[in-house]
Amino acid sequence: MALIPYDPFRQLTNIRRDFDRLFNDFPFHLDNEMNQLGNIRVDVHETDKEVVATCDIPGLQSKEDVNIDIENNVLRISGSINRTNEIKEENMHRRERYTGSFHRAITLPTPVSEEGIKASYKNGVLEVIMPKQTQTNKKRIDVDFH
Repeated sequence: MALIPYDPFRQLTNIRRDFDRLFNDFPFHLDNEMNQLGNIRVDVHETDKEVVATCDIPGLQSKEDVNIDIENNVLRISGSINRTNEIKEENMHRRERYTGSFHRAITLPTPVSEEGIKASYKNGVLEVIMPKQTQTNKKRIDVDFH
């Protein structure tokens, strides 16, 4: 007679525990990291006259590596990070720095003017300063009564 009651799912519980233990030892969590590949983190804030977007993009080497577009009140930042002094793959033990293309589209909180936009890059941080649109494109329409 068995001392432990029969449980048909005991083996599944053991397998799940083994898988959890295996994936907890990974250097990163797959669900979080896979969603972040190719994306950049962006902070957007506004002042009385400007909308400012600040992005962390370490590794840019020239202004040709990044593209900034504004269309329909959406800021689009894209480009690529290339490393010139790459280490041979067989000598690499751990790789966490991202290389490759990135992209991000952010809806701006208020309309901005297409003129006077400034972008600067320093110490791995891209800052885009966009003046707010001062004039609105509203037009009053008169109603004809017959």
